[in-house]
Amino acid sequence: MPVVVALAIVLFALLLAIALMPVALVQRYRVVTTRRPARGWLAALNVAGLLGSALTFIAGAAITNLWVPHALAYTLMGSAVGCALGGIGLALTRWEPTPRALFYTPNRWLVLSITLVVTGRILYGVWRGWHTWRAGVEGASLLVTAGVAGSLAAGAVAIGYYLTFWLGVRRRLRRHVRGQFMSPRFSRPSNPDCRP
Repeated sequence: MPVVVALAIVLFALLLAIALMPVALVQRYRVVTTRRPARGWLAALNVAGLLGSALTFIAGAAITNLWVPHALAYTLMGSAVGCALGGIGLALTRWEPTPRALFYTPNRWLVLSITLVVTGRILYGVWRGWHTWRAGVEGASLLVTAGVAGSLAAGAVAIGYYLTFWLGVRRRLRRHVRGQFMSPRFSRPSNPDCRP
């Protein structure tokens, strides 16, 4: 009996996570598209985490390539497209330098398109998981590998976009801070009584 209760709890938690996925995606979109200050520690943390994710993702795609044809190639192409979109996202971002901080507002349409790619990938993963389970029951193996490479490419687009975007935020913030310390108000006051 305790095993059945544990399985029911796990199943309920899984269904609740799937049911709340649209709410989480809408909240993520709202948070990502708001005006906020660029913070060096946050940019560095995101770059480090996304770089680790990208390397792990590509290594996983290389291993998957042993069983699924073109998985690594699709992942690398998706990463390249994501990096290009990240560069476009940096160009379309509204930057507001102030004396206190550098503020930025990402482009809503580009963030929406990346969010929709991730949403489509999640929905496709659920659909493919259902059909894979049915294929395992019925003994068919074609559906097991169908679409894995494309799904990996979609994930690589999102990782490549955010990695490039946060690298750009970090670079722009460094230039902003360097420009502040090079401005005349931070230079040493000259003393007219002192002669060199």
